[in-house]
Amino acid sequence: MDGSTQQGLYDADSIVALKGLEAVRKRPGMYIGSTDGRGLHHLVYEVVDNGIDEVMAGFAKKVNVYLNEDGSVTVADDGRGIPVGMNKEEGKDALEMCLTDLHAGGKFDQNAYKVSGGLHGVGVSVVNALSKRLIAVVERDGKMYRQTYQIGIPDGPVETIGVSSRTGTTITFYPDDGIFETTAFEYEVLQNRFRNQAFLNKEATIFFEDKRTGRSEMFHYDGGVSEFVQYLNRSKKAIHEPPIALSGERYGVMMDIALQYTDGYNEAIDSFVNTIYTPEGGTHMTGFRASLTKTINSYGKDNGLLKDTALEGSDVREGLTAILSIRMPEPQFEGQTKAKLGSSIAQKAVSEFMNEKLAEYFLENPSVAALVVRKGISALESREAARKARDATRRKSALESGSLPGKLADCSEKDPAKCELYIVEGESAGGSAKQGRNRAFQAILPLRGKILNVEKARPDKILDNEEIKNLMIAIGGGIGKEFDVSKVRYHSIVIMTDADIDGAHIGTLLLTLFYRQMRPLIENGHVFLAMPPLYRVSKGKKEIYAYNEGEMAKALEEIGSGANISRYKGLGEMNPQQLWETTMDPETRLMKKVEIEDGMLADQLFSILMGDDVEPRREFIIEHAHEVVNLDV
Repeated sequence: MDGSTQQGLYDADSIVALKGLEAVRKRPGMYIGSTDGRGLHHLVYEVVDNGIDEVMAGFAKKVNVYLNEDGSVTVADDGRGIPVGMNKEEGKDALEMCLTDLHAGGKFDQNAYKVSGGLHGVGVSVVNALSKRLIAVVERDGKMYRQTYQIGIPDGPVETIGVSSRTGTTITFYPDDGIFETTAFEYEVLQNRFRNQAFLNKEATIFFEDKRTGRSEMFHYDGGVSEFVQYLNRSKKAIHEPPIALSGERYGVMMDIALQYTDGYNEAIDSFVNTIYTPEGGTHMTGFRASLTKTINSYGKDNGLLKDTALEGSDVREGLTAILSIRMPEPQFEGQTKAKLGSSIAQKAVSEFMNEKLAEYFLENPSVAALVVRKGISALESREAARKARDATRRKSALESGSLPGKLADCSEKDPAKCELYIVEGESAGGSAKQGRNRAFQAILPLRGKILNVEKARPDKILDNEEIKNLMIAIGGGIGKEFDVSKVRYHSIVIMTDADIDGAHIGTLLLTLFYRQMRPLIENGHVFLAMPPLYRVSKGKKEIYAYNEGEMAKALEEIGSGANISRYKGLGEMNPQQLWETTMDPETRLMKKVEIEDGMLADQLFSILMGDDVEPRREFIIEHAHEVVNLDV
């Protein structure tokens, strides 16, 4: 057959329309998740995913992404180019259909695309609807075509603007600042996404340039998902090299899987469907986990490594870093944002494939298999020891009067939804907070020194730390894999530390504890960072508190000459009334809610910042040093 093969045929009549853009502008959150920074960056993902789909289909190799100085984004690929020409069924140009009809695209036609990350027309048309202006340029059939739009409405018909010897699509869009809370793109957010995409598509090259700063990077990884796992483990110590790599197909589902165990205690398993990240997992992850547990237990028993016991899923996943990437036609997701896969065939495919291929790998690599089983046995022993430690802590707290830590100054309110717990650095600040608080709903727990770094501690050793034990009892809900968020005693848990290096370190240790051992606290929006003022500008009886340099400059202007500036280096420098007015009064305080925007990135950051390996931490600090302000050493 010639170039018009079944899969390769992609012309004006390949575009299938389902219609309507008005709903997108009325309810943008339904299509891109939100109108904050997360939703803004989702626009870029939608357009880039179209180029990646061309790579997956074998028609493109490179995607270029530019953050332009005027606030727009340009995405260019070297694929076949969106079809141009009159669509017989709709009586409209195919390019215009793709950019103005909500469900128009080649992804609905299985002859044009076997698998795809997004739904081609959905993505680009949603971007068009939510952009003040969009410019589409297509190169194909020896010509260059162009069409421009404003809030999804074409300025005119598709124009032929020249000749071209190449093929591809270039989209430039200006996000609508009337819809989005912010239109400022963050380099690091996009950088992380593009890096992941390049790992998952080893045939692809993604070039990314921020023309606002001149910063640029090229992402291309011949090692694919195996190299991806090694990258994720760069701040950890692997117990075997190289990663276990499994690739194959079952029931039309193509799979690329890589696993590597480290000497740590946290699991990091990330899954993708057609290169789309599925942070909530789904059927493919269920199949992976079930097969991993079954295969490791079977090998352990068959080879005399496991006698009278069986490893649980949490045991075989301790210290595991894995990437599960599958590709399949027409995946069924739960929800518009594709966070969780619902296709039942994926579970069957991954489970059967893993059962066979991982068992084969263990037979061919008995030394690695023995390491993995022994790692699981160690996790089981640690889990049992941790359970005994938790039980002992519960028994001890139940026997002691009041059962709560003696240092805790509790509140009188009993409804958790109305209660706040301030975790305060040091006895001095703790004293001020206790005096300044509203005793009805605000509880204070002072910390003495730094808590244990849980990133590097065995689960059974964590409860040996007195400060962590006090935190666990005060918060309620337990700790570790048994943590129950429905039992927490405060729905607002506020970390209140000094604005210096020690304060930042204590805050990071606490966030590591919450993320690794009480993660539902963060996922349910219960963790906050207090924002005490950095300056007090005063003259006579007039005083203004400033939370950054800009506010201080404004305060100086307002008060005028002769103003005194006090720089707060610690919470203990404030008297109880000042601490209440600036940092604890719900009417006037500033607080930041801690949220997990990207689970993969969060996991990497905690490993880098709190792990044993110095080099990745040094690189991270150098890369982000320019972002630091008001740091007291």
